[in-house]
Amino acid sequence: MKVDPLAGLRNIATQDPKHAIKEVAKQFESLFMQELMKSMRQATMSSGMLDNEGTKLGTEMMDTEFAGKMSGSKGGLADAIERQLARQMGAAHAKPQINHVSQTTPLRAPASAGEFVASHAEAANKAEAKTGIPAAFMVAQAAHETGWGKKNIRMADGSNSFNLFGIKAGVGWKGPVAQVTTTEYIDGQPKKIVQAFRAYSSYDESFADYARLMKTSPRYKDVVAQASDATNFAQGLQRAGYATDPAYADKLGRIINTTLRLQRSLA
Repeated sequence: MKVDPLAGLRNIATQDPKHAIKEVAKQFESLFMQELMKSMRQATMSSGMLDNEGTKLGTEMMDTEFAGKMSGSKGGLADAIERQLARQMGAAHAKPQINHVSQTTPLRAPASAGEFVASHAEAANKAEAKTGIPAAFMVAQAAHETGWGKKNIRMADGSNSFNLFGIKAGVGWKGPVAQVTTTEYIDGQPKKIVQAFRAYSSYDESFADYARLMKTSPRYKDVVAQASDATNFAQGLQRAGYATDPAYADKLGRIINTTLRLQRSLA
């Protein structure tokens, strides 16, 4: 007799909603891991004479087994999916999303890319409403600038500047500043330079300031106008001189694609 996994989840949901959310999150993560392994194999291996339906089936079964073993780890993508589902379903165990954090509060880097995407979704949506730039593109740029939240710009006392976009403090900036040694490309060569970066009181403020910069600066007028397309957005930022890295557009484009996949898995 064929077992219906959805029926099983419905029964669990009736008796234990919290456990059902956890199981659904784990299954989503497992499916994502299977697709990731499949994509990596396609990118690194070419088909050969030994490929047939039998070997393909064996490979798929092995992918499914490995994905199942890698899914559900503490701090992984399943945790982020679980929190998102809990918020959407109004589950009692959902953790409140903290958007405003004091600069003196110790900060924990996101445990996964999925958690980074989920934690900045609300602020990115607000910025999208102001600029028209898709939220996923802005989250991806923040991920690129901070290494998915693991390389934040720090103040002199070690506290977080909450600067997600690497926006420098020009002459018109009147707020707090973080002095950081960074890599800039001069005549195509990387150089270490001490730069002054803007500092904020929260990640929400960072997204809001980024939105103001994109919307009001003539320098980024064309970027905003063509922001509906990921490639145009990334290349437009590079042409406008947002960063000196000659490979900035290519790197950002790849992270945008990753962010879009993560968003679909969290939806």
